[in-house]
Amino acid sequence: MDPQRLKAAYQKLEVLDERLGHKVRPRPGGGYSRPGVDQLEERLRDLATFTVELKEVVHDLFVAIASKPASAQETKED
Repeated sequence: MDPQRLKAAYQKLEVLDERLGHKVRPRPGGGYSRPGVDQLEERLRDLATFTVELKEVVHDLFVAIASKPASAQETKED
C-alpha cells in the first residue's frame, strides 16, 4: 500500500464532500413542494458530477492500496 497515494485520495474525497456533499444528500423531512424542472435538472447535474468524481476517488484508492510504497528517493523528488 502506498500511504502517500492513499492520503491524496482521502483528501480528494474530503474536498468532494465539502463541495458537493450537501447538494446530493436527501433533505431532512422530505419536502412538501414538488421541485420544478430546472431544480430537478440542477440536482441531477450535481449528482452526476458527484458520481463521476467519486468514481475517480475510488479508482485512486484502489491504486493506492495495490501500489508499493514510494521509496525515500522518489518522495524527495516530489
